[in-house]
Amino acid sequence: MKRILLIEDDPDIQDLVRYNLAREGYTVQTCSDGTTGLRSARNDRPDLILLDVMLPGLTGNEVCRKLKADLTTEAIPIIFLTARSDEIDKMIGFEIGADDYVSKPFSPRELAARVKAVLRRSQGAFASDTVLSFGDLQIDYEKRLVLFRRTPVLLSAIEFSIFFLLASAPNRVFTRDQVLDRVWKGESFVSPRTVDVHIRRLRAKIEEVPQFPPCICTLRGVGYKFAWPS
Repeated sequence: MKRILLIEDDPDIQDLVRYNLAREGYTVQTCSDGTTGLRSARNDRPDLILLDVMLPGLTGNEVCRKLKADLTTEAIPIIFLTARSDEIDKMIGFEIGADDYVSKPFSPRELAARVKAVLRRSQGAFASDTVLSFGDLQIDYEKRLVLFRRTPVLLSAIEFSIFFLLASAPNRVFTRDQVLDRVWKGESFVSPRTVDVHIRRLRAKIEEVPQFPPCICTLRGVGYKFAWPS
């Protein structure tokens, strides 16, 4: 049974989410402030976190940044819950590591669908037992592992799925819509700009690895491709 951590200060929303996700077969734990939620996430390591943006104490953005900066919690998928629906707010959420963004008020059915979709992506976007090798780089789908010169490169589930997709067809250009279709399975609530945000995060993590060569190329107005230097 998948464990969901809900960090939300509104008791009515807590009750609504707990009741409806329990009907879907999930176990839901709740916290009412950012500090307690952060501690619970680190101690219990749930399968997914539902995180309100406007929280007492630490804000949702601060909680997300801290979780994504911690190697023990970095891979836990996060869905933001917020009354703010501006595009810029969503992009900020994705930039700091959120996997999805649900605007209040939301229907329980929509939230359950988002939870199911994010959990599915965290377990693998498409089936494969392939290990891809490019010189000092190995990408192991079954283990969800990227190694460069035998050193692990830590990526989120979505970042790994995008990287594996691009590397599975070197020099092939994937449009944003093709990436959405393969990684997000064509989910209508994910916009093409989300792909750009995750590509930026993926590149940033690669750039932190010593001597890791640039290998994700942008073709303006078209999409992205993987090109490993010969």
